[in-house]
Amino acid sequence: MSATDTLGVLFSLEGPLAANIPGFRLRAQQVEMARRIQAAIDAQKIFIAEAGTGTGKTFAYLAPVLASGGKAIISTGTKTLQDQLFSKDLPLMRKALQAPLQAALLKGRANYLCPYYLRRAATEGRFHSREEVGHLAAIQRFSKHTRNGDKAECNAVPENSPVWAQVTSTRDNCLGQECPDHRECHVLAARKAAMEADLVVVNHHLFFADVMLRDEGLAELLPACNTVIFDEAHQLPEVAALFFGDSVSTSQILDLARDGKAEGLAGARDCPDLQESLSALEKAAKDLRLAAGVEGGRFAARQLETAPGFDAAMRGLLEQFKAAAGILKTQAERSEGLEKCWQRLLELEARFTAWHKNTPITEDAGPADKKIRWGETFGQSLQLNATPLSIADIFTRQMSGSPRAWIFTSATLAVQGRFDHYQAELGLFDAETGCWDSPFDYARQALLYAPQGLPEPNSWGYTEAVAAAALPLVRAARGGVFFLCTSLKAMRRIHELLQQDLIARWPDETIRPPLFLQGECGKNELLERFRQAGNGILVGSQSFWEGVDVRGEALSLVIIDKLPFAPPDDPVLAARIEEMRKAGRNAFMEYQLPRAVINVKQGAGRLIRTESDKGILMICDPRMLNKPYGRRVWRSLPPMKRTKELAVALEFALAGGDFACGAKEELK
Repeated sequence: MSATDTLGVLFSLEGPLAANIPGFRLRAQQVEMARRIQAAIDAQKIFIAEAGTGTGKTFAYLAPVLASGGKAIISTGTKTLQDQLFSKDLPLMRKALQAPLQAALLKGRANYLCPYYLRRAATEGRFHSREEVGHLAAIQRFSKHTRNGDKAECNAVPENSPVWAQVTSTRDNCLGQECPDHRECHVLAARKAAMEADLVVVNHHLFFADVMLRDEGLAELLPACNTVIFDEAHQLPEVAALFFGDSVSTSQILDLARDGKAEGLAGARDCPDLQESLSALEKAAKDLRLAAGVEGGRFAARQLETAPGFDAAMRGLLEQFKAAAGILKTQAERSEGLEKCWQRLLELEARFTAWHKNTPITEDAGPADKKIRWGETFGQSLQLNATPLSIADIFTRQMSGSPRAWIFTSATLAVQGRFDHYQAELGLFDAETGCWDSPFDYARQALLYAPQGLPEPNSWGYTEAVAAAALPLVRAARGGVFFLCTSLKAMRRIHELLQQDLIARWPDETIRPPLFLQGECGKNELLERFRQAGNGILVGSQSFWEGVDVRGEALSLVIIDKLPFAPPDDPVLAARIEEMRKAGRNAFMEYQLPRAVINVKQGAGRLIRTESDKGILMICDPRMLNKPYGRRVWRSLPPMKRTKELAVALEFALAGGDFACGAKEELK
């Protein structure tokens, strides 16, 4: 039986998927997408596929991959999706197809418990609270029975616990072949399993880190691979730009100082100068962060370099690098750990010097004037970056070599069915494309509401006006609300205004819809609380625009405060806009608007997740109605009913999604 015939049988109502999946439905879009992917694999071509929510794109690419045989790499957007694909979707498809292939899950080294650093952490006991001591004890218990050392399986310790940094390795501090626990290394075991597997599941960060750094084992896998699939492929331009550029952070210096002090106490206790020099280096890194300013944000290189005290702090840091390097060099031969710390210090010194002098860090990095130098400040660290103006040429070079199929798929890649923007960003001009709408009945299930009369988004009091416009629907819905904001400042203000209204309307806390705010706890825990509540209101920013799946009545209203255009003062965006302007191109229509449309589609995708879901998408930005490009935005969304009238939206909400009156088909 040919691969195409196999797909037809697999997805039929009498096929193995229907027999193994409760509630399986035949979707023409899914079958057609699977066949197009099969053809691309057979012909070793590049194929870009957008598949709307509910199409079942995961099975649409898994089926032809498993049916074709050969070695394949599947890269997902996040580690959560990676785990779901490997633990749930892939076993189900293998069972249905009775495919005897071997699969492996490969993550970055920081996800695997390191026996060497676990033992060192237990010996040194550098913890800041009893809770951290408890976390270490739980990890020690976990280490005795884990087979693969994946920290995601250690449910007793939160993923964001500071202890994990002490018991896992990084590319910088791994001792490699010199490690005394080399034979028990979980990272090496995971790489070995990946080398022997037919199908390897990774994530985008790991894929590109390996392509550029040759660090995680994929460099050896890629030549033997005949198919690469990127799921959630809309994230690739940003992730690729991160790894195709150069980046260095003061947090790396603090990690080095911490490790160097520990290695010094273990192997060079008679050299107090080492401890002093590393403490001085640590202070210099903190001084550089402070010189960049108190507020977090992104800044062009010239903004940082003209900030009071920044140049002096940078020069002071480079001087401390030299001083510490001189002392570490004299102690390096005393242990593998000290040798590694010396090498790390030299590399960090080279990277900070290269950024400061605006020179390429590596010979193949390309001309310095083709990269945008900028910095980003966080609470405790400063990251300095040099990002390529364009990644298209770099990306296509990485794809060259042995012939293989490259598949790019997501629910949000196209703007009104066209992929021009995405193809230009990644240089995929020769790719074949396919676009499939969601099988959901959006005209019956959903309503797009664009309120009239709101002020311009950059005007004073806009956030308050958005809250006032949204409150009637929030009250009518009585919960089941996502309020998606484009900035943390707006998110906090919206939360404050909603809280005031909820308390005033429902003084009795026991009957009041619970209000959740991004950052109160971890994202997964917050989502679980929202789902369990059933009538919650969650106010979030970028973290909740994508990769979030809440089904049923727990979510029936999604509100977007404004169109998610990147801020024009973002240094990378500003440089790319200027470059396009010099070339006589329209940066807004070619670059800024398509990116905003894709982000809106991601946010809108939170609303309808199943055939039975019903809900309202409210986009508050007046530019949807009064700007010519607004039409491109809402016409790129699923074909839901549309209205500008609050009364129509309220009727839809109060009726639980059943239309009694007709909404307008057009917004203008």
